[in-house]
Amino acid sequence: MSRLIVALLISLLLTLLFEGAFAFLAGARTSRRLLLVALVNLLTNPPVVLLCTLFPSPLLTAAMELAAVGVEGLVYRTCADWLRRPFLFSLAINAFSYFAGLLLNHLL
Repeated sequence: MSRLIVALLISLLLTLLFEGAFAFLAGARTSRRLLLVALVNLLTNPPVVLLCTLFPSPLLTAAMELAAVGVEGLVYRTCADWLRRPFLFSLAINAFSYFAGLLLNHLL
């Protein structure tokens, strides 16, 4: 397997772990809610990580992360009636995952 594919898979798995834990602690305790969080990340994580890996730039990373927050917020607003503030949830869960990943990268 190519190094890029391995990096994409590791990023996705860590994102699913971090964001799944965050969502669970934030009240998403049913399998349906956790599945939604996983599916949202399957939609947004691979393209964000791929583009940021192929074209490393802090500006692109910021733009892609904000785009992911927006797309995920829209999905949560449409599909997660249990969330009172879907865009704030999206921002918080993505910020947590992003900074947890930075910390993990720094430690390794």
